[in-house]
Amino acid sequence: MYLGIDIGTSELKALLLDEQGEIVASQHATLTVQRPHPHWAEQDPHAWWQATCQVVAALRQQAPQAWSSVRAIGLSGQMHGAVLLDKSGNVLRPCILWNDTRSAPECDDLRVRHPEMMAISGNMIMPGFTAPKLLWVARHEPEIFQKVDKVLLPKDYLRWRLSGEFVSDPSDAAGTLWLDVAKRDWSETLLAATDLRREQMPRLVEGSAVSGVLRASLATEWGLSADVVIAGGGGDNATSAVGVGAINPGDALISLGTSGVIFVVNDALQADPTSGVHAFCHALPARWHQMSVMLSAASCLRWICNLLGVTESQLMAEMARLSDEEKRRAPIFLPYLSGERTPHNDPHATGSFFNLRHETCRALLGYAVIEGVTFGLADGMAVLGTARDTITCCSLTGGGARSPLWAQLIADVLQVRVVTHPASSSGALGAARLGWLAKGGEEQKVCRKPPVLHTFEPDDARHPWLAQRLALFRLLYQQQQQVRELLPD
Repeated sequence: MYLGIDIGTSELKALLLDEQGEIVASQHATLTVQRPHPHWAEQDPHAWWQATCQVVAALRQQAPQAWSSVRAIGLSGQMHGAVLLDKSGNVLRPCILWNDTRSAPECDDLRVRHPEMMAISGNMIMPGFTAPKLLWVARHEPEIFQKVDKVLLPKDYLRWRLSGEFVSDPSDAAGTLWLDVAKRDWSETLLAATDLRREQMPRLVEGSAVSGVLRASLATEWGLSADVVIAGGGGDNATSAVGVGAINPGDALISLGTSGVIFVVNDALQADPTSGVHAFCHALPARWHQMSVMLSAASCLRWICNLLGVTESQLMAEMARLSDEEKRRAPIFLPYLSGERTPHNDPHATGSFFNLRHETCRALLGYAVIEGVTFGLADGMAVLGTARDTITCCSLTGGGARSPLWAQLIADVLQVRVVTHPASSSGALGAARLGWLAKGGEEQKVCRKPPVLHTFEPDDARHPWLAQRLALFRLLYQQQQQVRELLPD
């Protein structure tokens, strides 16, 4: 049996996977994000540990026999977060998250003073990445920066709590701007750009390799054997790709979680930093991937539902009753509630509705939101370069994958076949698979593609009017940039 744990932004998920590759049990715990100032997004790392203990207890109760036979643990986690520890292992401040954009000025400085950063890391310098966050801490919280002994990513903090080991993997480390992504190793040059040293970083192992062993005290407390290993694991999207079997060149997935991602597997690094497309290591050795990332996706739907006082399932049901003619008259929504990454790299972008009327009902507002997120995905797809031409089918994962309406809309806008799978917790599933590989599992067996639950083919009749609305969406973003200069931050 293999345990997979995925630290998301809104929840921590965990599942048990058996030797036949079937999910035996799963649990989740809710997480919250603190936003003490505009552009800030933080979480207390201790909350992740509390959530882990909560799901562990629930899994033990749900499947006691399966739990007792766990042989390995795999980890997945939200990327880019900065967990800062002192020499005693104390957390120095709340973790600055991936969708925190406070470090935009630091990004500007790094571009000017360290142009080599993009060339070595293979990625555009963006506020969401980890390196600018540490530069922000050095400038605004120097007393904390001076105490930093270790910089960990979210899943690697959890690993330290589980094993006592400071370890990361290339897929997650690639999102820091400190990794030489081609060499899959820390770059002394890039670390020096933010006044850090290699010894302040965790050592690196591949996602499918052993990174440590569960602490003896935890093994006893949790009722597990003393030889449970912990795999290197990976960043959330790379492990999600492992979960849906996207491990070969040309394999692709779309993730509709808090963020929105298009992920394409490559057999070599294909970096184009100026495009805003991320070029990272995969969670498996000798593979890389390209990724377009929008900062607000399913979180936009959650936002509008909270404002309207309606559940997501209720609003989705109302949207499903809209005719195509009604959708053509729906408002246009810009989904930039947390700024945006690909392709705009615009931390100051904001969300907005256009074309509201007295007769605009809440179903049309909901439709405008999921359409706006889908248009954001289309902008990301447009800058994927030659990798875009290799995509014939995308696996859809994340919370948004539960909606047939949204899946069909993505197929229609992107003009690509979309498939969903029975297990939407692909990050936790991929993590469990990496744990299995660390215990000697064969990649061909462990990483097979899961069954297809539903297939959504592009509807050629809808594409022309959706393309017109996409063109208007893009024009509105350009105009918003001009208007925004007149508004207070």
